[in-house]
Amino acid sequence: MPSIVVAGSINQDLVIRSPRIPVPGESVIGRDLSYVRGGKGANQAVACARLGATTHFIGRVGADPFGESLIAGLIENGVDTSMTRRDPHAPSGVAVITIDPSGENAIVVAPGANARCDACDIPAALPAGTGAVLCQLETSLPFVEAALRAGRQAGALTILDAAPAPSAPLSDPILSWVDLLTCNETEARVLLGMAPDEHTSDETLADALATLGPATLVLKLGERGGLAWRAGERVRVVPPRVHVVDTTGAGDAFTGALAVALSEGLDLADSLAFAVHAGSLACTVLGAQPSMPSRAQVEQSLAADPHA
Repeated sequence: MPSIVVAGSINQDLVIRSPRIPVPGESVIGRDLSYVRGGKGANQAVACARLGATTHFIGRVGADPFGESLIAGLIENGVDTSMTRRDPHAPSGVAVITIDPSGENAIVVAPGANARCDACDIPAALPAGTGAVLCQLETSLPFVEAALRAGRQAGALTILDAAPAPSAPLSDPILSWVDLLTCNETEARVLLGMAPDEHTSDETLADALATLGPATLVLKLGERGGLAWRAGERVRVVPPRVHVVDTTGAGDAFTGALAVALSEGLDLADSLAFAVHAGSLACTVLGAQPSMPSRAQVEQSLAADPHA
């Protein structure tokens, strides 16, 4: 099985089920509150571990009860936390998530210790046998760049999930270390300097993203599946039908599964199908880390899909 290093964020999620997502200035009475472990980096680490990869997590939590619980959650899922730091100068990251009856969500994140992740957190040598390094954009850019550089120097596949959408297009130094770039449509537009809500076809986005440099690009299309392209090869996969409970973490399940599949040597089409099914299954469970599917669940979903 592959060894994957995930460098990224880890949060305590406060999840509120609500009859609707409030508009500005509106107060809405929610149904219940759940405490769920999350953060894009930690979610993707749990996804990789549940899918069978030896997984290491690099990040920071606060020296507080949330931090202890977050690290315990990673360990419970088989993630190595020897490179996860407890920061005495900042609280653990927290995300407040509102979910409506359709499963759509609105999220506000207080980064806390995540914002203090720096290049010094990345070890001079990654664990032996590292096949992929996976990063996101919920931490500082120097931290992300250092992790990607270390992965490239170790001969590992470097993957950047450009989420959440950056405030401006990413710089060349970061993209130059990326082998595979993945994002959703909104994030793609921001990366390209477009308005987040500008109407653009999938194919137009694909062609434009291909000019940014990474050899492989994967577009997450939500309920429409995924689109991947590399060296003239373009693959589209439609998702299976599922009952949507909560879309939180679906993109992280997708990205973690993509990293595992590619690390195992699957081709681009099979890797994309594996990722799409993992992301779809994550929508059927409340919460981020609790929704990350097992290897058996993804394989069963693929076996039942007439399009696979």
